[in-house]
Amino acid sequence: MEYTQLGRTGLKVARLVLGTMNFGPQTGEAESHAIMDAALDAGINLFDTANVYGWGANKGQTETIIGNWFAKGGGRREKTVLATKVYGDMTLDDRPVWPNHDKLSAVSIRRAVEASLKRLQTDHIDLYQFHHLDRDTPFDEIWQALDVLVQQGKVLYVGSSNFAGYKIAQANETAARRGSYGLVSEQCLYNLAERRAEMEVIPAARDYGLGVIPWSPLHGGLLGGVLKKQAEGGRRASGRAAETLADPAGRARIQAYEDLLDKHGLAPGEVALAWLLTRPGVTGPIVGPRTAEQLESALRAVELELSEELLASLDEIFPGPGPSPEAFAW
Repeated sequence: MEYTQLGRTGLKVARLVLGTMNFGPQTGEAESHAIMDAALDAGINLFDTANVYGWGANKGQTETIIGNWFAKGGGRREKTVLATKVYGDMTLDDRPVWPNHDKLSAVSIRRAVEASLKRLQTDHIDLYQFHHLDRDTPFDEIWQALDVLVQQGKVLYVGSSNFAGYKIAQANETAARRGSYGLVSEQCLYNLAERRAEMEVIPAARDYGLGVIPWSPLHGGLLGGVLKKQAEGGRRASGRAAETLADPAGRARIQAYEDLLDKHGLAPGEVALAWLLTRPGVTGPIVGPRTAEQLESALRAVELELSEELLASLDEIFPGPGPSPEAFAW
């Protein structure tokens, strides 16, 4: 496994991040524990979750599964860089959200972190991430709440997710004025088929020393060989993948992508991950395996070297916006 530092910090993390969103809703606890053990054995040390994972009436279930895994001992917690998120409400779907039980007010953050620590069966969170932007709460209040948690030792680093570039700047400029360390990472939607983050989010992250952690690296399965799988009787695409395939031009791009990699004898999903590992500023993509076999496939991407010729061909199929600010200014 290859390692890199998370943004401007001294924290070393693997080039792949284990996403746990499927733990609970799609993968049972026993298999989830086996996947986490396999990830550690392979050298993956950054595990990403969120307080709302489990969804619906089972919000918090994923953190509970991870906490039960930590409770097995064997150095599991000590070897893991634990990342979770705060923002979403934790009420059941059929109940109204009670005031101050979601988003990023100081009250909500305090309640959320204590609940996550209990479910995770740990005394601290290594990377506490804002799941979304809270337009109602000023960054001064947010940093005041996080500074207290850092001083208490309950949180070590702070990251963002789904932030625009200018919000990354606002958050870290506010932190600098307060003498706070600020954001050290940004989780954003970024992959071969969705490269808008290259316009402002990634440049802002790089300028402020944030590590970039792409989520949905296969764009909802679109980049994982979806057309071939469908032809072989596999499950049909849904979500973002289905929307792309419904567009003739989008479907043609995916067909060209799969044809290109078939010519090179490469697996589409592994190439999509390996491509992200070549991108400037990227710490490591989040892989969310439902099975141990899917984890093994993701691990092969770390050792995959893409030729300049192949990278150029991928750019032709999925052109990026170009350098910033020229992409939108000139």
